[in-house]
Amino acid sequence: MVLWVILLCTLVSSLLSGLYVLGVFRRRRPNEPPLDKGTIPWLGYLLEFRKDSSEFLKRMQRKHGDIFTVLIGGYYFTFVMDPFCFGTIVKESRSKLDFRTSATQLVVQVFGYQPIEATHNIVHASSTKHLMGDGLTALTEATMESFRKLLLFNLSSGEKRMWQEENLFHYCYNIVFRAGYLALYGTEPPRGAGNKEKAEEQDRLHSNQLFQEFRKYDRLFPRLAFAMLPPKDKREAERLKRHFWNVLSVKKAWQKVNISDWISDQDQLLAENGVAEYMRDRFMFMLLWASQGNTGPTAFWLLLYLLKHPQALKAVRDEVDKVLRESGQEVKVGSPPITITRDMLNQTPLLDSALEETLRLVAAPMLVRAVLEDTSLRTNSGTEFTLRKGDRVALFPHISVQMNPEIHEEPHKFKYNRFVNSDGTKKDFYRNGKKLKFVNMPWGAGVSTCPGRFFATAEMKLFVFLMLSHFDLELVNEEEEIPAIDISRWGFGTMQPVRDVRFRYRPRY
Repeated sequence: MVLWVILLCTLVSSLLSGLYVLGVFRRRRPNEPPLDKGTIPWLGYLLEFRKDSSEFLKRMQRKHGDIFTVLIGGYYFTFVMDPFCFGTIVKESRSKLDFRTSATQLVVQVFGYQPIEATHNIVHASSTKHLMGDGLTALTEATMESFRKLLLFNLSSGEKRMWQEENLFHYCYNIVFRAGYLALYGTEPPRGAGNKEKAEEQDRLHSNQLFQEFRKYDRLFPRLAFAMLPPKDKREAERLKRHFWNVLSVKKAWQKVNISDWISDQDQLLAENGVAEYMRDRFMFMLLWASQGNTGPTAFWLLLYLLKHPQALKAVRDEVDKVLRESGQEVKVGSPPITITRDMLNQTPLLDSALEETLRLVAAPMLVRAVLEDTSLRTNSGTEFTLRKGDRVALFPHISVQMNPEIHEEPHKFKYNRFVNSDGTKKDFYRNGKKLKFVNMPWGAGVSTCPGRFFATAEMKLFVFLMLSHFDLELVNEEEEIPAIDISRWGFGTMQPVRDVRFRYRPRY
């Protein structure tokens, strides 16, 4: 009899624990945001959210207002859609709202890297030192050299001005990825006198092979992050991981020359903190995706928008040509290869605005914080909500600010000069007469702001500067529509198109 009572109690306890995990007993407390658990225990709205995050959040916003809590795959997410609340969230102390919890889960899931406590500080300190200031100047020079090796090496005085035709997305992603990779991870050493050309050819071959494998992994990335890969794709993802851990291993990295200080310093600091070599190989893979996963796609959208808007293309090209002339350089037959410096990139307010506008339209990161203790959140209207310990709080700026018609007039239109005044200064934006601090958030915000944003910006601007100064560009089909975005990539940075578009280019001289 006693045994049966024990078994019954155990069964009831297990059942209650299971129901609790499934969210059956969750109830909205006083001052908490509206709660919507959906109809499926534990899963909640996971399938709908995964299908199209943007449309799901718009629907929830219409139903519940600017702040609401939903169940997604066993976690309760409070989405804050009011941009006036963003400052409070991104500035809140880590003891209350911690971005590292979700970030750690993601990098373990998709890169196999297990961060140590010091990882964030190592990345931040190294990025501040080498991706900003004087470090950025040196890295911009290295990236310029990479673009010259990949983009301009076959331009010669005897070449005819023949049109070449390519897929625009593949072309931009390929060239920008490879240039960034070579600038960061180093190049092949010349083996013997007079073998510089052979080493450069090897760099071109190797970087292209790496890009092909990277694209395979990149296509799997969204479903891998959500742990929703079918068995066949999961095996392929594991194969690709092992491939990158091998190709980017620290042993092979140190056989290169011109490896960036950003890469070498971080590896050295991880080693000093006791991180095993195999885990540092995985860290190298994580850095590759973090630094190159969004720059190529963004460069594609920027060039496409310029090609679809002739007035914008002319204005930005005129600015590029002006900066080039003022530097004493000229693109013409027989002239030496041009060199674009960081100072020159700082003299392009129209290109800056066009890039900012592109990011506004296509960058859609999800900013997530783990709620470590009950936290109060006051809205612009004075309403106070409580964020519950154990939940997640999330921002989706693409809807809240970037495509908000109350902030950006005609938000679905590309306006290359949207972010710049006529005198070249940056424009301010308002909502309901009140100035906004956050009007475009492609790089995140607060402590989770992308530390490589200045290098990424320089990399993309270098590419577009070179394309506009060296080549005539046009779409094969002038009536080509802007392709739809791949909605499976909501929340992971720059969106990608569902299809490519054809373009052609030829030397301007």
